[in-house]
Amino acid sequence: MSEHPFIIGLRKFFEDNPQLKPATISARIGDKSTIRKMLDGTVKTPTLANAVKIAEELGTTVEAIISQTAQPPTITIAGRVGAGASVPLFDHTEDGGLFQVAEPPQLLRMRSARPIGAVEVEGDSMAPMYQPGDILFFSRATHEGIPNDDIGRPCIIEDAEGNAWVKQVKRGDEPGLFHLISLNPTSETRHNQRIKWAARVRLALPAEMVERI
Repeated sequence: MSEHPFIIGLRKFFEDNPQLKPATISARIGDKSTIRKMLDGTVKTPTLANAVKIAEELGTTVEAIISQTAQPPTITIAGRVGAGASVPLFDHTEDGGLFQVAEPPQLLRMRSARPIGAVEVEGDSMAPMYQPGDILFFSRATHEGIPNDDIGRPCIIEDAEGNAWVKQVKRGDEPGLFHLISLNPTSETRHNQRIKWAARVRLALPAEMVERI
């Protein structure tokens, strides 16, 4: 996983302003080790609250600190999800992914909570909401099942057979079963399916709006 963009920017800020000492700034926000732990890798994902406090003590903003990074933060497109025909779930993250994209700024606040995943849409069963080639960003709140808050929403899903889908998820006719709804009226809805996990789509961008790295 790449280093958090706030930490990259913070390190550069102190390099450019050597008169400022991390321990001094940390002490002002309540713990003199806070920044040191970020810079030495002990803390890999700073909380939004700490990032805001540090930025305020430095007389700047979180956004301004992040904007100093020489390279834009990136997200790996781990694989494809079926919006029509089934697509086997292949997580290509370890071998570099299908490709990488610049992290959309809309995801900054989410990243402080948990890692962001991304997939490419294949098929048109979720048209007009999602088109083939669109990039969907999601964040898994659980390793198994689906959070109650995500029921009824478009989700990235791995079914019991190991296929990856993007569908609207609704409760099935029995506990543990789910209807995987296609929004395109010409496409099939999969009723009473067992799933391994599902996570709500947090952001969708058409291919032409995504910056490939």
